[in-house]
Amino acid sequence: MVSEAGPERPSFAAVAERRFRLAGKSIIEKGHPYFVPVDRLEQMYSSKPDGYVSLAHYDYLGLSRHPEVIGAASEAVQDLGAGAGASRLVGGERTAHRALERNLAEFLGVGDVLTLISGYLTNLSLINHLLGPRDLVLIDSLAHNSIVVGAKSGRFECRTFEHNDLDDLERQLDETRHEFRHVLVVVEGLYSMDGDIPDLPRLVEMKTRHDAWLLVDEAHSYGVLGEYGRGITEHFGIDPAEIELSVGTLSKSFVSSGGFICASAEVIAWLRFTLPGFVYSVGLSPATVASANAAVNLLRREPERVARLKEKSRLFRDSARAAGLNPGCAIGEAVVPLFFDSPEQTMLVSQVLMDHGIYAPPIVQVGVPKDRPRIRFFFSAAHRDADILRAVDVTAAAVHGELPAQIASS
Repeated sequence: MVSEAGPERPSFAAVAERRFRLAGKSIIEKGHPYFVPVDRLEQMYSSKPDGYVSLAHYDYLGLSRHPEVIGAASEAVQDLGAGAGASRLVGGERTAHRALERNLAEFLGVGDVLTLISGYLTNLSLINHLLGPRDLVLIDSLAHNSIVVGAKSGRFECRTFEHNDLDDLERQLDETRHEFRHVLVVVEGLYSMDGDIPDLPRLVEMKTRHDAWLLVDEAHSYGVLGEYGRGITEHFGIDPAEIELSVGTLSKSFVSSGGFICASAEVIAWLRFTLPGFVYSVGLSPATVASANAAVNLLRREPERVARLKEKSRLFRDSARAAGLNPGCAIGEAVVPLFFDSPEQTMLVSQVLMDHGIYAPPIVQVGVPKDRPRIRFFFSAAHRDADILRAVDVTAAAVHGELPAQIASS
């Protein structure tokens, strides 16, 4: 229909609906396991013989309900109130902010640390802040969305290299390094969709030889990799000072929320006054700071948690492989995906797991290639071996069609 004012345009709601369909709405129209109130799920299965277990959360070290973590957060709220109240630059900071940052820096062996209100915001703001015209960022093709968006929204060139294919990265550096002023290479310490890691020694050698900078997102590798949980540098025995920037999160091993940047003291001093995501965002709340700091202290005092996490993760990976399931190239550290033949099969397996009190949502559209649907299983030092093996048994039975008919058809 065309009016005197011109062609009639679809409403905002209609545009949103169309975009939702393109994003894969049909997959969830017959029911889905997303946004489940997990506290209610836990209550529902508490009376069952096997109980409830979540394999969907990042509590890698089993600290989220530790009395010291909860007590520290509660005490901070009582003493300092609920919120930080302002940006730390314009409103001042609490003593605990710098105490947490110094504690992290000392534990991780870096010059200094800067904490931000959001892990996603950390990558988004930092990559844009580092580069400008005549610069290039090279990112792994399976990098987290925060890296992708940060790398593609600036005034610099962005290119990708094939996942963990450092020959491809080397080729691109050989061919194009001379065309750019600064080059930043971005990888993850532990890829949460595939459970694998990059060859850090080769990356360090390459970036040095090509006069490039290296940023490693250790959101999933701090508290996980290395004997003491200090991340991929400890895993490979590399001095953290050889890496220009590392990014971490407080929401996983440190059971709180927010992100942080590790770098030399000089770089952090510069970022404290200039990084938009820090300068223009509120500081971490007192409870957030206190719970994260308590988690860091517990990890420093009880490094055996890292060893237990490795044992649990590898128990699942190896048992799954023995049961005919496909964990891909996962190294068996905290996160192990299982790959399935189709989105429909992936959704079915996830539902069957939930029917057995095991929460592990499917990933079938957002964040992964459409032909690589999977369920990511996240492990904790606190998980019971029996629950891990039960998850393998239920998954294998669902895949191989060995479940009772009433469950398989539900």
